[in-house]
Amino acid sequence: MSKELPFLIHCIEEYRLQKDLSGEDVMSLFNQFAVCEYIVKYYGALHVTGNNYIVNDIDEYIESQKAS
Repeated sequence: MSKELPFLIHCIEEYRLQKDLSGEDVMSLFNQFAVCEYIVKYYGALHVTGNNYIVNDIDEYIESQKAS
């Protein structure tokens, strides 16, 4: 997970900034819906996209998890 960890941290921080949430709130949400695992799993596709795409993709993933 050498290259995935810095990217995961970047995603957490970007999500926190764009959603105006605390780090604790983001981690609670990410833990509830296994978002960190999702980001690591799809690192190959996500790391070449922009910040807005990543945040929107995380939102879509969370919504899909809520529905299931």
